[in-house]
Amino acid sequence: MGIGNQRLSLAMIVKNEEKCIKRCLDSVQDLVEEIVIVDTGSTDRTIEICRSFNAQVLAYPWRNDFADARNFGLDKVKGDWILWLDADEEVAVEDRDLLNNPSLLEEYDAFSVPLINFYGDEVDFDNVIRIAQPRIFRNSKGFRFENKIHEWLNLSSAYARDRVGVINLKIYHYGYMDRTIEDKQKYERNVKLLLKELEEDGDNPWTRYYLASEYYRRRNFAQAFEELNQSITQFLQRGVIPPPSMLYSLKYSILIETGSWEGAWPSIQSAVKMFPDYVDLNFYMGVILYYKKMIEEALVAFDECIRLGEDNLNYLSLRGLGSFRAWYYKGLCLEELARDKEAVLAYLEALKLANNFNQASEALVKLINKHSDTASDDLQQRFGPEVVQLIQRICSK
Repeated sequence: MGIGNQRLSLAMIVKNEEKCIKRCLDSVQDLVEEIVIVDTGSTDRTIEICRSFNAQVLAYPWRNDFADARNFGLDKVKGDWILWLDADEEVAVEDRDLLNNPSLLEEYDAFSVPLINFYGDEVDFDNVIRIAQPRIFRNSKGFRFENKIHEWLNLSSAYARDRVGVINLKIYHYGYMDRTIEDKQKYERNVKLLLKELEEDGDNPWTRYYLASEYYRRRNFAQAFEELNQSITQFLQRGVIPPPSMLYSLKYSILIETGSWEGAWPSIQSAVKMFPDYVDLNFYMGVILYYKKMIEEALVAFDECIRLGEDNLNYLSLRGLGSFRAWYYKGLCLEELARDKEAVLAYLEALKLANNFNQASEALVKLINKHSDTASDDLQQRFGPEVVQLIQRICSK
């Protein structure tokens, strides 16, 4: 229990989280020695559940300020180190022993961990957005949260001294799943707080970005694009060159969703040049090239995605863009070039990496059916019986 030979405390803020708080606290009860919960007005069984875990529950009046509530909790924590979570998160079972390395405590004042954000209707590890985020930090350094909404932990002094490490202690976040968003009406709450923050604090490029993200999730692409362009402009005006990479990821996501290929090309090239190791931007460039019928160039882009992979968690990244989704689009490109045998292999690679990826299985079935028995015989000779059996199994679904 703890981190190395020192005490680890959990700090959280909650309100009406009875549906998920037990899952969260179950996941950390063997990791932390202290649980400090700031409750901002629960009317359900949240407080009762928290106290069943021997948590210290502190009542705190809600002031529309997430950072303020979190900092109130930090002031009450007694542990040497602090882990912060949301109620709709849990710490993964694997890799917990990484916290038992005492040498890490001497080298760092904070640690980033992989944050795995699920989206869609159900939990699916192929439908996640990942990024490394600082979640564990030393209690004695005065680190504080900032921003009323989409609060962030200010570790600038630790980053300046290269005192922020990375450990592979995964945190699963369920708050962006469709049913959770509907339950908590996050969209209405978040937009209201973000607009209020713009009124009170003047134009802030991060606030504009978060507002664009909210509009995007509700498929309000026109407003999202407007806010995003303002965010990029404001970062440039402040001398942040280039602006943060996630702004460009959102920009080209919007342009792809709206089929704005002419608006996306050739500017995507500049974005990739700024962030050449960001697999998502390389993938979006490939998609844009594909739909502009620049197939050879698109194929090069998807090959680069596969080469880059998707282990770079310094970027906000959608799972599959450096693996099975890139292989799928590579298959589409190969089909356009009449290289059907290679396309079959590409679709099979996609399915090997994500065997429930319907787009690849449907494309494979369609391609096999186009060639009928001839293709099957050729595949038997070239790829062996196991591959043919896999294809037959997919075709029979």
